[in-house]
Amino acid sequence: MSRFELDPQLARDCVVVGDFPVCRLLLMNDSQYPWFILVPRVQGVEEIYQLDETDQQQLLFESSYLAEMLQVLFSAEKMNVAALGNVVRQLHVHHVVRYSTDAAWPAPVWGKHPARPYTDEALSEVMQKLKKSISDMPSFQWAHTDV
Repeated sequence: MSRFELDPQLARDCVVVGDFPVCRLLLMNDSQYPWFILVPRVQGVEEIYQLDETDQQQLLFESSYLAEMLQVLFSAEKMNVAALGNVVRQLHVHHVVRYSTDAAWPAPVWGKHPARPYTDEALSEVMQKLKKSISDMPSFQWAHTDV
């Protein structure tokens, strides 16, 4: 079995938060939107149907858990959850918290505005907020122990 490697563009554009049992959780480094990405840690997979049935079910669980948590945590008006893969082929599922007042509303966030990277302080705030919410999932492994 091949060792999992994160697509280079995802690695450049995101901050690694940690790992659920199947997926790596990333934070898109764009402070305009709370925007998270789940990437199944299975090398060479581009589509959900390419995962085995157990991993498909776990991906759905992790995605649903994340979407609900983000909805509550950020008081989302709408959650955008999507797996496109037109630019980055590696299977990844976007979870974007949306508000009718955000910079791209009502359009999709992709390519609408240049990214505005998080400041160190804002990134720390988001991570602390996540830490409080994900603490009820003992199988989650944080990428950074200082979170």
